[in-house]
Amino acid sequence: AAAPTFEILLAARALTGAFGGTLGALVLAIVGDVVPYERRGAAMGQIMTAFSAASIAGVPAGIYLAGHFGLSAPFLTVGSVSAVGLLLAWYVLPPLRSHLQRDASGQHFHASPAQVIRTVSQDGNQRLALLFTLVLMLGHFTIIPFIAPYMQLNIGMTNNQVGLLYAIGGTVTVICLPLFGKLSDRYGHVLIFSLASVAALASIFTITNLPPVGLVLALVASSSFFLVASGRSVPATTMVTSVVKPENRGSFMSIRQSVNEAGLALSSFVAGLLIVEQPDGRLGDYHLVGYFAIGMSILAMFLARRLRMVD
Repeated sequence: AAAPTFEILLAARALTGAFGGTLGALVLAIVGDVVPYERRGAAMGQIMTAFSAASIAGVPAGIYLAGHFGLSAPFLTVGSVSAVGLLLAWYVLPPLRSHLQRDASGQHFHASPAQVIRTVSQDGNQRLALLFTLVLMLGHFTIIPFIAPYMQLNIGMTNNQVGLLYAIGGTVTVICLPLFGKLSDRYGHVLIFSLASVAALASIFTITNLPPVGLVLALVASSSFFLVASGRSVPATTMVTSVVKPENRGSFMSIRQSVNEAGLALSSFVAGLLIVEQPDGRLGDYHLVGYFAIGMSILAMFLARRLRMVD
């Protein structure tokens, strides 16, 4: 909020991202440590609903604060909310130290980063979980960056209509994500992930091959994609948190978060290579991105069945 130059602002943003990514991994690790596997899907659904709700509310709230109170207002607000979260975490969360490893003297033992990487690289199940994470990201986030441009340039939606698209899609996702978690606990995480992925295949094909249609059909197609594509991430994340023992879960989830971010960047890069701008200004070959995402989604379904739950 007080950065005097772009370079300082960029450095502050990088620092925030470094710690923010770690916090996200820790939240998922805590859920894995505290909630038994039989109820972990429902808990993960609640957590991911909170993530989605924060994303939906954060962008318009930031725009409103910047427009009415200055460019520093969103940063100050986020900092204040983070301070409140820190106090709540300090006074409300239990210590969660029972799973920590101890050395011969009884002191808590913390593995070095090199030891953590070695442990993960030597465990075939954990390597498979990281590959599953990367493939799932490629099957989802190759589609996301170009939804808005495609809807505007190819379907003919206005800026306000695109905003409505994200508002409706986000609201549907927030309402329904807990249901995916409960269904996963009841019928099995692999089964619900597979069913949601099959539905995602149809929605990916539809949205990347969508011809010029009316607003209602465009909203139905986009909302369906947001719902099933995000819904499958609930059982997927639950499975990934369960491939590792509690004493190694925090470090593993941090590595998983890094793979997540790498997958996000790679997804945008791949989509950018495939999509072209046509002479009339419309986007071309978005359907190729859809076929790529469908292929990755099918591969993710295959990998999910090979994951072994150890906790």
